[in-house]
Parts: sequence; C-alpha cells; structure tokens
Amino acid sequence: MHSKMVLVTGSAGFIGFHLSQKLLIQGYRVIGLDNLNDYYDITLKESRLAVLNKRQGFTFVKGDLHDRACIEKLFSDYKFDYVVNLAAQAGLRYSIQNPHAYIESNIQGFLNILESCRHHQPAHLVYASSSSVYGANKLMPFSVHQNVDHPISLYAATKKSNELMAHTYSVLYKIPITGLRFFNVYGPYGRPDMALFIFTKSILEGKPIDVFNHGKMRRDFTYVDDIVEGITRLIPKVAESNPKWDAFHPDPATSFAPYRLYNIGNTKPVELMYYIEILEQKLGKKAIKNLMPMQDGEVTDTYSDVDDLVDAIGYKPSTPIEFGIGQFVDWYLDYYQVKR
Repeated sequence: MHSKMVLVTGSAGFIGFHLSQKLLIQGYRVIGLDNLNDYYDITLKESRLAVLNKRQGFTFVKGDLHDRACIEKLFSDYKFDYVVNLAAQAGLRYSIQNPHAYIESNIQGFLNILESCRHHQPAHLVYASSSSVYGANKLMPFSVHQNVDHPISLYAATKKSNELMAHTYSVLYKIPITGLRFFNVYGPYGRPDMALFIFTKSILEGKPIDVFNHGKMRRDFTYVDDIVEGITRLIPKVAESNPKWDAFHPDPATSFAPYRLYNIGNTKPVELMYYIEILEQKLGKKAIKNLMPMQDGEVTDTYSDVDDLVDAIGYKPSTPIEFGIGQFVDWYLDYYQVKR
C-alpha cells in the first residue's frame, strides 16, 4: 500500500470514480467524499461506490462541500498528501434553472476546500475547471494563455471564479494549486445528463434525440481513461511558480505564485453528426433526429490546445472516438441489461 493519501471529492461521480480506481491500482490510499445528491440517478452513483468499496485502501465519507464543519472535520481527521477537488454542481442547462445550487457547491464549497488546504497544507491541490470558461471565445484551439472573461453560463462563471479563488490562495498562502479545464469527458459509467448517455437511451427506446444548432457543432470529446491518466500524472507534479512571469504581460496560465492551469482534452474536435453516426453503428440502430436551434449557454465548438500539459507530464490522449463510444455502449448494454 502506498504511503500517500489522496482526498478525491466527488468520488461517486463519473470522473471521480474512475480517478479513484486508478489511484487505488497505483497503491494510493484514497478518501472519497461525495454527497450522493439526486441531480441524476443516485443508483448509478451507488453502483460506482459499490465498486470502490470493494477495493483495499478506499474509505468513503458522505458529506457536502458547502458544509463547512464537515470539510473542516475531514481535513482534521485525515492527513492528506494530495487533494483532488472534482465535486461540483455540473451541467450548463441546469445552471439556468437552479443557479443557487452552483453558488453553494462550486463557490462556497470550493472556498471550504481552499480554507482547509490553507490550514492543513497538503503538498498539492488539483481541481476541476472546465472548457466552458472559454465562453464567447472563437479563436481555436482554445489556449490557457487566452483571456477568458466572457462566460455565457453561470456554470462557466463559477468555474472561472474557482480559477481566480485558487490563484488568490496560492498567492496569499503559497499553496501549490493546479487547475484542469476538462473537455467533454465521456466513457463507461458516464453521467446521464450528458449527450452520449441521453442519445444512447433514446435511440434504444426508439425516441427522437434533440440535436442542437441543427447538428452544426464540434466537440473535443475526451475519453475518461485519457483524462484520468493525465490527472494521476499531475498529482505528484506539484505546481511551481513561473520565474519568467511578467506583470506587464501577465500570462493567465501561470503565475509568480505556485499556480498552474492546463487544458485536458483530446485535441481532435468531432462533428456532432459524425459522433451520432458512430453511436448508431455501435448500437445497430438509427437515431430519429429532432433538429433544434442553439441552446442558451452552449457554444458551437470546443477544441483544446494541450501543449502545456504535454510539456509538463507527457500527456498523450490516445483513445479514438470510435473505440471510446464502443466502450460506453458495451458498458451501457451490460449495466442496464439491454437485450438487442
């Protein structure tokens, strides 16, 4: 068993589950925090948790990020070497319907993590940001060195706020902090509110799928195993200050403080219609497409520049979309016992 202990918040969530598995395989001790909320089917979260609970070295704590006393106790009870904050209220569209949930979890909750890191000094805090912070930006590929001051959803605004909060704490308390802007993560045990899950369910049930912007969209779909490989490599790669940082030409991705920002994506944007075509092939069934206008809070394209992450840890996303969708479909059919 590894001597290092990692806190993974959101451990019953999609990425948190896969990351916890990977860390346990590598011999880390993992303390998983999750509130098991009902934003989507709680039985899926419980299924992920059941897998983790069977593994040596995993301890689950049920709790909420925005419960200050809970987080303070968690950090007092355990001596974390590393902290990975993946817990958040997710979803672009839901942020229009229920904005308060995003402030509680993504702002207040993250503040509680930062405060606890301030007082307990783990070696490295890694946290989830999002490609949604690029908002109205059109210059492709999206680079962490670009300005991102024009979010178009509250979800994106909370993630941008997390980056600013993280920088402030890194400056004030010298906490090494790394933020990761995730790009369209998909794979087995994925979230039911994500396109791949929704499309798969509807196609199998013979129901129409809503295709926004009449299908004229591209996404930098990134397979979860590639994401998790990147995170596990980054955890011990403790953020450092950039000695060349220039206050007259400030670089948003680095700092005079031990603070770093990276994109973590696949770098190969996929046309939405091709994505659906691959899914149809894997399911052996055609989709009934309901072509819709663009939704509020959405962007037409995502495309990641991951050069900085390649330089830092040798990050190389290697999963083709055809293979990744096939893996998801195989999992879905088995998990839900779908007979074809």
